[in-house]
Amino acid sequence: LNLPYDYPCMHECVFNDELQKEHHITTMDMAKRLLDYGFHPPTVYFPLVVDGAFMVEPTETESKEDIDQFINAVKAIAKEAKESPEKLKKAPLLTKVTRLDEVAAARKPCLRG
Repeated sequence: LNLPYDYPCMHECVFNDELQKEHHITTMDMAKRLLDYGFHPPTVYFPLVVDGAFMVEPTETESKEDIDQFINAVKAIAKEAKESPEKLKKAPLLTKVTRLDEVAAARKPCLRG
């Protein structure tokens, strides 16, 4: 991930997908892959002033070990983006429900199971 602004962050940090673009990997691809590593995906595409925004906002209750695990997962995903981008395009791979067609889901929502 790329840090588009060079100044200290407070409680949140906004990255973008600039470094993954050459491999045709988007912010959404990376967020979906985080599910396979056991993490809830971060806020993506917000704030709007950052193209491809990926907002990391750990809560005060997260331990250093949890944050280190998250960092290691993001590093592994960045490596996968270079070495096997098709894996990220299909993510999540290990969840009960895999990647949804978000456009179809928005246009024809299924509100009952």
